[in-house]
Amino acid sequence: MAENKLLRMDNVGIVVESLDNAISFFEEIGLNLEGRTTVEGEWAGRVTGLGTQSVEIAMMVTPDGNSRLELSQFIIPSTISDHRAAPVNSLGYLRVMFAVEDIDEMVARLTKYGSKIVGEVVQYKDSYRLCYIRGIEGLLIGLAEQLDNK
Repeated sequence: MAENKLLRMDNVGIVVESLDNAISFFEEIGLNLEGRTTVEGEWAGRVTGLGTQSVEIAMMVTPDGNSRLELSQFIIPSTISDHRAAPVNSLGYLRVMFAVEDIDEMVARLTKYGSKIVGEVVQYKDSYRLCYIRGIEGLLIGLAEQLDNK
């Protein structure tokens, strides 16, 4: 029997309160809005186990076209839990990491969305400068700037 091979990771889903604000924030990072729609109906509720649901989603894609974020704003049912302010050692999904050209410039640009550095910008050997920020709606975002090793 042939081995069943993984084809790719399709996307990472993030539930947000304001789809418009989240789209603007991730566009500032450099992602592009690929599409936006409302997902509802009996079939959707069977997938999620929520029954009747109405969710507005936006698919954001990285400039290289290889990675996507699916942003979801639940209309029905409303969200029931909030772990956005949880510390970085909490169980579950932690953060999304983006490679950027200039970490200081990106952090400065994201402050208009209320973003704050979680700890500090640090340098790992001669390879990377890294930081975590709390972005829009308290989402934990990682930023990494690869250093030239010339």
